[in-house]
Amino acid sequence: MNAYVPPKIFPWFNLLSLGFPVLMTGYILLIIFWVFSWKKRAFVFMLAGLLFLTPIKRWINFSSEKKETGSKIKVVSFNTRAGTMGKDEVIHYLKSQDADVILLQEDGGMEYPALKDYNRTASNGVLSILTKHKLSNEKLIKSADEELPAALQADIEIKGKTYRFVNVYLYPFKFEKEMVRLNGNSDANEEKLKDIIKRLIPTFKKHQGQVDLIHENIESSPYPVIVTGDFNSVPNSYEYYHLSKGLEDAFLTAGRGSATSFHDYKFPLRIDYVFTTQSIKAISYVVDRSVSISDHYPVISELSLVEK
Repeated sequence: MNAYVPPKIFPWFNLLSLGFPVLMTGYILLIIFWVFSWKKRAFVFMLAGLLFLTPIKRWINFSSEKKETGSKIKVVSFNTRAGTMGKDEVIHYLKSQDADVILLQEDGGMEYPALKDYNRTASNGVLSILTKHKLSNEKLIKSADEELPAALQADIEIKGKTYRFVNVYLYPFKFEKEMVRLNGNSDANEEKLKDIIKRLIPTFKKHQGQVDLIHENIESSPYPVIVTGDFNSVPNSYEYYHLSKGLEDAFLTAGRGSATSFHDYKFPLRIDYVFTTQSIKAISYVVDRSVSISDHYPVISELSLVEK
């Protein structure tokens, strides 16, 4: 329903999308219970479960190995949390990746002396794009009444062809761990849940305006588009459906295993993405869990570019 119903009209579908892993786990456990109880409804629910295969694959996927065709580039998308967990570590990591394009969220206006060979967009304290290639036409995407930009776009010329990169950072929920950590006190937990919902609903509605603005810019692009970033939204959400409209999810094409990218809470959350114009094919998609230098894991994707 999130593909059709905007949060400003009915935000509760978007709220349910946050609990999709729990809902699906409950669904599967019920089927198993009914199978062992010899209930005919188990088979009905098994067949109905086929409808959820693609939604499940947005969280956990096992794609086949892709063959490399034509020229390719390596793209890294990473919410660095402004280097608060180690600026030197962040810089060293980015340098070691030797990526063609690096798209950073919450970069805090950091300097990257080790990446002096990269061209970089102007610092705005939130979003940065760095590339080894020719960079032009950078533009912040934001509405007049918003303090933070919803996205940063720039055109990058690679091997004589121009591609538009859109680095997304939707408005954050601004939760602290203690705000979402439940304990044995039922009254306190009830108040926490109410406070969480009070924060979530207005943010969903704010996201709707940001998503519409970003989508307009994507639709008007004269070039093939690569969209990455921290969407602060899970798969199956309104934000996911509308920002991926007409694009391919690189994880669905080339990802393997879990796409969980935010690890600060002990709950599976995929909120970082790489989407591409359909003519650009993902060869690989990796959530790099080998480093914990932010509350997000870096997302790395190799893309096969359009050759004409």
